Amino acid sequence: MLQLIQYQKTGEITVEDLPDIKLAPGGILVQNYYSLISAGTERTSVETAQASLIGKAKSRPDLVKQVIDNIKREGIKATYEKVMNRLDNYKELGYSSAGIVIESNIEEFRPGDRVACAGAGFASHSELVFIPKKLAVKLPDNVSFEEGAFTTLGAIALQGVRQADLRIGESVAVIGLGLLGLITVQLLKANGCKVIGFDINKNNFNLAKKCGCDKTAILDSNSEKIIESFTNGKGTDSVIITASTKSNEPLEKAISFARKKSNIVIVGVTGMNIPRSGFYEKELDIKIACSYGPGRYDYNYEQKGIDYPIGYVRWTENRNMESIVQLLSQEKLDFNKLVTHKIPITEGLKAYKLITGKIKEPYLGILIEYDKKIKKDFTSKKIIKEKINLKDIVVGFIGAGNFAQSNLLPNLNKCKVSLQNVVTLKSIDSKSVANKFGFNQFSNDANEIFNDAKINTVFVVTHHSSHAKYVIDSIKNNKNVFVEKPLAVSIEELEEIKKVYDKSKVNLLVGFNRRFSKPFQKIKEFFVENTEPFVINYRVNAGFIPMESWIQEPSQGGRIIGEGCHFIDVFDFIINSKPTSLYATTIRTNNSVMKNEDNVNITINYENGSIANLLYLANGDKNLPKEYCEIFSGGKTAIMQDFKKIILYQNSKSYTIKFDSKKGHKEEVEYFINLLRGKIENKLSFESIYTTTLITLKVHDSIKTGNLVKL
Repeated sequence: MLQLIQYQKTGEITVEDLPDIKLAPGGILVQNYYSLISAGTERTSVETAQASLIGKAKSRPDLVKQVIDNIKREGIKATYEKVMNRLDNYKELGYSSAGIVIESNIEEFRPGDRVACAGAGFASHSELVFIPKKLAVKLPDNVSFEEGAFTTLGAIALQGVRQADLRIGESVAVIGLGLLGLITVQLLKANGCKVIGFDINKNNFNLAKKCGCDKTAILDSNSEKIIESFTNGKGTDSVIITASTKSNEPLEKAISFARKKSNIVIVGVTGMNIPRSGFYEKELDIKIACSYGPGRYDYNYEQKGIDYPIGYVRWTENRNMESIVQLLSQEKLDFNKLVTHKIPITEGLKAYKLITGKIKEPYLGILIEYDKKIKKDFTSKKIIKEKINLKDIVVGFIGAGNFAQSNLLPNLNKCKVSLQNVVTLKSIDSKSVANKFGFNQFSNDANEIFNDAKINTVFVVTHHSSHAKYVIDSIKNNKNVFVEKPLAVSIEELEEIKKVYDKSKVNLLVGFNRRFSKPFQKIKEFFVENTEPFVINYRVNAGFIPMESWIQEPSQGGRIIGEGCHFIDVFDFIINSKPTSLYATTIRTNNSVMKNEDNVNITINYENGSIANLLYLANGDKNLPKEYCEIFSGGKTAIMQDFKKIILYQNSKSYTIKFDSKKGHKEEVEYFINLLRGKIENKLSFESIYTTTLITLKVHDSIKTGNLVKL
């Protein structure tokens, strides 16, 4: 499929032929006929990406703060590498399109339906797009695909009008007569309002009048007099700002236009240094319209399809989109008059040259046009290198997010293996990773890896709920497998893995990297001759993760299964004895944003008399170093301080060893590759992996029952 994408490091935009996107649960696969360039939003995105690092920083001060915080935790070098890694990726462009459904797994849509689509990361400038069900609406037969491609922008304008809460006959000023402003004018006229439009130039004044604007004027020092005349001295009932500017002038003018106790609605991006006097004296309401309505930025609504009850939330983003297509069908809106360009996807770069001013030509509504022949043959793989000499270890990599790109792939690349194929959900991501790390192929279908006889080793670094499936598929296809923790999110999955593993001859490693880190290797060496029981206390300042994160979804198993297993594996590494029982307890809070299970104390007893205590916390200060571990046994003590140093105590003396904060990812990857090459013996048995995973799963049993759990 052809798609317009942007390289984030340089801002370069290209049209790329990528593997066809696949249908995912809870949505539809759509063949785009048209997608709309949102000039203001996309111009800002392009200009930001094309800016220098300093320019990028100036445009995103929120991200600069994150970088500074990361420097405090990890240092300048590690933070710089992380930032550059994030920039060394491609980004999808566009968020409003229309086309034909070619596959569906939901009742609301079926193949052949004409649809309008919304959502950044979904309704992009691509021949094929996957759309969750709440981000699509059916197009009536009398609404063209060209007009349908405007639906998202129409919903944004409509949400602004709804926020204004207008009545028939009221007077409204619209500041900014670009695409969004002209759609707003049409909606206001359909609502029976009297409308005056302002802009800093006259380019769209004639078109604004064709859209129904009662009067147009330049936004300047005379604007207040024009408003006085237009409203017979009363002032506006509402001002809707649709301009895109850093200037504070639109807001200052809006305050001067507005009558007492009226409102100002900000739809566009504008300066917001609110002057107190006019705002105070008129008791104005200033509202910001959130994109295309309630549901926007809500993961449960947009991606899981959980609707808001209509009795409580009348107008959601999906219902706003439905309103727009209904108004188009009733001919109360006309978007055809807003179209100035239709550009084939193969020539898509021209659109961005227009909006960035490299092509000096008037423009307004720019549509990207796609081949309308219904697609029947799909490809899920792209080959970069055809004829290659493969090494002894040939790797297929499933899932390659920021963690994999920062911690696993750079180290794997140093091990002189053949990187054959990388698979991610979105083709744009697999292309980024393939180019960055030198894979021979990239794909969006894991079966391409399982069916490739050349691949003998699989790395699984996906969402936790899919780990077990991919591990089982790897083993059944006789491929060695490295899986990021956790191995499984349920006992049923764990037992199924054990069943297939016991019948196989493959090597399996779970990403319990901390046991491979230099600090814990040194501590293990310090206690090597110890015969006494251990007492270990491991405090983890894990940090708060909001409920909206995928990690918090019940299907992912929770944070103890997902991360707590690391520390339980350290206990196994140091103590080297079978666990006999565990007891776990959590906080009890009425704070709705804090999950009880994210703040837990776990005590594990071992056969050799040892005791290990894990204190896993999400309610601490983020500036406190994350990990602190104390180990006591046989008259010795070791303290590990966030992988930066260890302090060893023996015979009334202590000495400190400093480290580089690395947590063992490099050593872990090297261990796995050397194991496959027969250079070392297996030091992390499946029995140990199984037991650690079982303990983490049993923690939840103890929490639920409040009882000690025998192992």
